Parts: sequence; C-alpha cells; structure tokens
Amino acid sequence: MTTHFSGEALQFLRELEGHNDRGWFDDHKPVYLSEVREPMLDLIDRVNESLAGFAPGHVRPPQKAMMRIYRDVRFSKDKSPYKTNVAASWPLAGSEKTGASYFLSVSGHEVLIAGGCYAPSPEQLTAIRDHIVAHHGELRALLADPRLTGMFDPADGNPLVRPPRGYPVDHPAVDLLRRRQWATFATLPASVAETDAFLTLVTERFEALTPLIDFLNVPLATLRLERRR
Repeated sequence: MTTHFSGEALQFLRELEGHNDRGWFDDHKPVYLSEVREPMLDLIDRVNESLAGFAPGHVRPPQKAMMRIYRDVRFSKDKSPYKTNVAASWPLAGSEKTGASYFLSVSGHEVLIAGGCYAPSPEQLTAIRDHIVAHHGELRALLADPRLTGMFDPADGNPLVRPPRGYPVDHPAVDLLRRRQWATFATLPASVAETDAFLTLVTERFEALTPLIDFLNVPLATLRLERRR
C-alpha cells in the first residue's frame, strides 16, 4: 500500500496547471488514476488507521474523504474544469458540513496540512465565541502547545478590527473573540510528499491538531443538536 506520491504524480499536477482542459486530462487520465488517485486513496486509508487511535470519530471511507478533482464552475468566472491539487478532509462523523476537520492537500508545488474551521458561518462563529468566553483559558493553553506552534504556521484568524458586537470590549479573551477563522495550517514543500516519511509527517501534525479540533467541535456539535430540535 502506497504511503507517498511519485515524482510523476507531482509532475502531472504541475503540468495540469498549464493544460487545464478536458482533452489533455483525458489523454493523461491513466497517469492521474495510477499516480495520483490510487496513491491518495491508499494514503487516506493509512491515515485512517492512525486516526482510529486518537480521533476515531473522524475516520472516514477513503472515497468519501478524497475530494473530487473536478471543479464546480457554475458560479465562477474561472471555467478551468480541474483542480490542480489532490485533497482530502476528515470532518467529525455526523457533522460533515458543520464541524471542525482535518485537511490535507498536495499540489505540484506544496503540501498543505490543516485543521479546524476555516470559514465558519455567522451562526457557527457565534457558537465558537460563546464557548471561548467560558473556556478561554483552556483555548490559550491549546494554542500555546509547543507541538502546535512548532509544527504549524502562525495564524491570526483574519481578525475583526473591533470586538464583535454583543461581547464585552474588556473581556480577557477579546483578541480571540475577534477572530473570524479558526484553522491552523502547515505549508511544506511538495518534495515531502515523495518521501517514505510522508505518512508519519501527516499523522503527527493531525495528532497535534486534535485538542484544538476537539475544542471547536464542542460548540459546533451543540449547535448542530439545537438545529435538529
């Protein structure tokens, strides 16, 4: 079972950037299937084995975890039919569209490993903020964890200029309440995807993300239950 990508896979993704049309893709589809799609499904399967140990609620069938390479161009000015990366996500079971998740993307130029809630809806963001008001000390400890800070890029969460309406301006966690995004990223060179250590590199970062993802999923899961009532 494959746990990394070949140089041919990364070359395919780079060439797709300059030949993003159905004719070229159809001519090179065997390369996509054998060097990109199948290795990604194998990798997801192995990531699932690790997730079963520290985040069992996020284990997901490979075919569902892997994102389609076909772009949705209905509302986009860019009509390029294909994504130029291969990606997968692992949301919490039962909250596929609303929860915090793990994310992996491989392009011909970089590897992106991420986790959290990248673009929460206003309702979700309010739920997260209300949770922070009561648990900001716990969150600060999670964000200061050396494993997280050592493996991921600094992020400010695309903050508001002013505190959000309805929250005290002098709250001790006002800097956290101003955030509009709750996702953490590690950007690495594409070459790491070709190494035997790639699976370990991904799973170690996913494990480091787990406390933050669990923290975010508490208010998001509560919100999901309230919607069902």
